Amino acid sequence: MGRADAPNCPEADEDEHRRTVHTHPRVGPTGARGAAAAVLAIALLGLTATGASAVVRHLGRGRTVSYQPAHGLFARPLLTSPAGKKQGPLLYHGGPIMSSNSNYTFYWAPTGSPAYAAGYQEGINLYFERLAHDSGGRQNVDSVSTQYYDVAGEFAEYKSQFAGAIVDTNAYPASGCTASPICLTDEQLQNELKSYIKAHALPADLKHEYFILTPPGVESCFEAASRQCSAGSATPVYCAYHGYIPVTGGVIIYSDDPYTTGVEGCDTGQHPSESPAEGAIQGGLSHEHNESITDPEITAWTDSLENEIGDKCRLVPPSEEFGAALGTATDGAPYNQVIDGGLYYYQTEFSNQTLNCQQRLIPAPPTVKKMSPKAGPAAGGTLVSITGTGFEKAASVHFGALAAKEVTYISATSLTAVSPAEALGKVPVTVTTANGTTVASPKTTFTFKKK
Repeated sequence: MGRADAPNCPEADEDEHRRTVHTHPRVGPTGARGAAAAVLAIALLGLTATGASAVVRHLGRGRTVSYQPAHGLFARPLLTSPAGKKQGPLLYHGGPIMSSNSNYTFYWAPTGSPAYAAGYQEGINLYFERLAHDSGGRQNVDSVSTQYYDVAGEFAEYKSQFAGAIVDTNAYPASGCTASPICLTDEQLQNELKSYIKAHALPADLKHEYFILTPPGVESCFEAASRQCSAGSATPVYCAYHGYIPVTGGVIIYSDDPYTTGVEGCDTGQHPSESPAEGAIQGGLSHEHNESITDPEITAWTDSLENEIGDKCRLVPPSEEFGAALGTATDGAPYNQVIDGGLYYYQTEFSNQTLNCQQRLIPAPPTVKKMSPKAGPAAGGTLVSITGTGFEKAASVHFGALAAKEVTYISATSLTAVSPAEALGKVPVTVTTANGTTVASPKTTFTFKKK
């Protein structure tokens, strides 16, 4: 789609958790905002922990959102653990995933509103175009999401498209919150998005997402009286968040991405592509994109503390959040993602396969869980059914050192193989794919016997 010119509940867990400073590079607070930050930090340090998740919020009128916390004074590390100790897995709770995703950028910028930095909108649009170009591959962090599935057996495939840029010039409503001169509540953002989508007959389903990108100085809060607001406000807690809006006949998947370029705790200042858009990508765009794919209604994949795929790699030390740099750009900034030739630096995502944060999918080697029959004549010719995980169409099967006569791929969990001729005795049966070879065990032993 091309450019389109437009047409109360108590806050959850107000006893916020103790805040801890992270130490990776960032832009520091200055002036009045720095003073406000210090005041808020002192107030928060006196509050006690509740043990609940810090990133999922259940708001009034049945709304639920999940946010990317700002680093620094305003976000505590949930998931720090002794070196080398792996995190607990994401757990499936029965909700939907997005089997594909077409993404709209939604720039809500009325005439006279503050201006985006030069190249900001173009850079964000280009990022989504590049994600679409590399769709289906394993070379960037979006591939990590593809291991997660729903109750119907559909996976969050890396099937990404850029649906287009929307410029909404409708006037902002009167500020619904007080954390900044222009301050929009989640309810106000939802109302505008619902109205615009209805007026322009845009899709509302689990295959499309709308990224609300407001200009600098336009901040947001969860509720009218909230102390939980965007990082550029007087009460900074989050960089971005995602949620969903049930509508007649469907659902709107959306992400609120206030302007975070140059904002403390959201933008590291490392911009290998030399675009101001990287402040937004680091400040929540990639994080919320992957969380929306794997948990669009916040009922699918979370851990025992309600942390999602991105949260588990946000609330960790910087070495885990970003992983090892792949190289250094011409401006000296590190990069850890190469997307359609573009260099980027942003957080990793959590992999259940490895129980840690990954820059891209590292597929697990195949496994064999059972096979039948487990014996046949030494002359060969026995059709053996093999059940396991991680099978591929190009998989090979060996009986000891000898290759099977014939291998038939049925699914990622099922193969058949015809035994070769072999001397009498027991041999291990192994399956090999591009990702490795199964580990032999007594359960995967085949016995060649007399006819």
